[in-house]
Amino acid sequence: MRFKNVLSPIKIGNLTVKNRFVVPAMGSGLPNQDGTISRRSIDYYAARAKGGFGLIISEFTCVDPEGMAFPGQALIWDDSFIPSHKNLTDAVHENGGLIFCQLHHAGRETTSTFTQKQPVSASPIPSPTYKEIPRELSTEEVYQLIEKFAQAAYRAKQAGYDGVELHGAHQYMIAQFMSPYSNKRNDEFGGNFENRMRFATEIIKAIKEKCGADFPTGIRISAIEPVASGKRLKESRAEAKALEEAGADFINVSYGGYGVNQKTLAPQAIEPGYNADNAAYIKKILNVPVIVAGRINDPYIAEEIIASGSADLVALGRSSLADPEFPKKTAEGRIEEIIPCVACLQRCAGKPARNETEGGVSCTYNPFTGKEGLWKIEPAEKPKKIAVVGAGPAGLETAWIAAKRGHSVTVFEKNHKPGGQMIAGAIPPHKQELSMAVRSYWVLGKKYGVDFRFGVEATADMVKDFDEVVLATGGVPARPLIAGLQDGNVVDATEVLEGKAFVGQNVLIVGGGLVGAETAEFLGENGRQVTIMEMLSEIASDLHIDVKIMLMERLNRYGVKILTNAKIVSFAGNKVKYEKDGKVSVLDGFDNIILALGTKAFNPLEKELANTGVPVHVIGDAKEPGNITDAVYEAAKLAITI
Repeated sequence: MRFKNVLSPIKIGNLTVKNRFVVPAMGSGLPNQDGTISRRSIDYYAARAKGGFGLIISEFTCVDPEGMAFPGQALIWDDSFIPSHKNLTDAVHENGGLIFCQLHHAGRETTSTFTQKQPVSASPIPSPTYKEIPRELSTEEVYQLIEKFAQAAYRAKQAGYDGVELHGAHQYMIAQFMSPYSNKRNDEFGGNFENRMRFATEIIKAIKEKCGADFPTGIRISAIEPVASGKRLKESRAEAKALEEAGADFINVSYGGYGVNQKTLAPQAIEPGYNADNAAYIKKILNVPVIVAGRINDPYIAEEIIASGSADLVALGRSSLADPEFPKKTAEGRIEEIIPCVACLQRCAGKPARNETEGGVSCTYNPFTGKEGLWKIEPAEKPKKIAVVGAGPAGLETAWIAAKRGHSVTVFEKNHKPGGQMIAGAIPPHKQELSMAVRSYWVLGKKYGVDFRFGVEATADMVKDFDEVVLATGGVPARPLIAGLQDGNVVDATEVLEGKAFVGQNVLIVGGGLVGAETAEFLGENGRQVTIMEMLSEIASDLHIDVKIMLMERLNRYGVKILTNAKIVSFAGNKVKYEKDGKVSVLDGFDNIILALGTKAFNPLEKELANTGVPVHVIGDAKEPGNITDAVYEAAKLAITI
């Protein structure tokens, strides 16, 4: 068996887990606003149980009103929450899975806006995220909170959970007590290492006493807190041993803390499996299983981690969002069908609800995530002949879903390979994984019988005899009406990235959005002198903050100059005239000027097909320029109904 290690069973306490794949705790935004478990939550977790994950750890579930991270978080601080949790555990068990409840208290990582009270913590040190100074818990209050964790664990057991995990990572309450960075107490819960550990170890002991020694109880910790006075790997190793000695049945090794660094939700620039060595170092002195998290997005990486002994189980957080059938496809050898997580951070973190039915966690490349009970791929009532024009993300998503439903689908693409604008998008540094998403869409299309015709530019005559036509022709670079724009040294960013236009040593990029910033990095890495001019007050404003921080660090390393609040007036050869703060200035000496000013819709066939009587659907950038998430979501919604 190719993946014999990661597919082998393992014991956690007296519980047998059928394989080493874990869905770790992730805030989903799916519970009801009153903190009970919603129908959407149940469908979401059941899909991952059905997809073959050996163990699921529920999203962080709050044990005390003062510790709520945000409204809509799952709650378990009194018995009224047990029934909804029971509905969840029943669904997971019915689909062949095991589920632990993660017990959580935010500590200082919240705000009085949410809790209506001043946040509490080990010490009155403000959160890097919310900046609000917390109230230090009294010694008596600490003991009361220990009991609240134990009571919550007992409720979890009553609700049918197979075990519990304490959230002792990412600078939430338990981590605040364990870390010298956030714990400056002088009582028995602060000062030396043993005292800082006492809060966590006493919680474990209290849970074991209330729930029984055979009720699996583990804890998630951060291997490293890369801030001044934060804990380091050697101390985390000692932490793990103390937790094991207190009765922990497993240790889940994560990284960092929110507001502290960018690796808690590692973007594309962080290598897959980056945390495995940390887990290996901690595991060497332990006798209980170790789970490791850290951008594990490939079954070969997962297998190597287990085979090497770095960890005993692998937590596939965002990968479980991208493809809930990751373990099943791995076991069946359908590796190329796995929809990969490419760490884009566009729909899995920090994004507001799209609307009432699409709110909560999801995935750019799998819009069904979080909507498992709402969006379903069901056989078409009447199979049709469908033409899809364009093999970018929107066209590919439409094609494979429509084909799976039973339609006869033909895709026309003028390029000789799939991908559309993602071809250029995968060229900048740290973006190569985008091609993996394209590959999975294409593989799924072939599996369900899509007829791909590459190198063919569709005409109205080619598609007029189809039952329906989907135009997913994307967009073309926008070229605003600015004097001198047609000068020979002005090129588009996509031309540069795709190697269709070659530029000199000193270049100006006009437009500092995603494309402009990544083109600057691409050229800076290749030794060019780059200046970015942006009309807004900052560049890369459309990026997730963790992605942006690391990108800005790299642009600074390459010496990229950035000019903001600057509006182009005109171009003239190697010069550009611009307005900033009411003053017109000139920059010159550029070998090339590169435009990164967005896209405009490209759908020439829409008019030509208007009078043919063929139903035409225009989606993605062909309809209105947006981002890849919008395009893929629109495509999926169309494909399940067409």
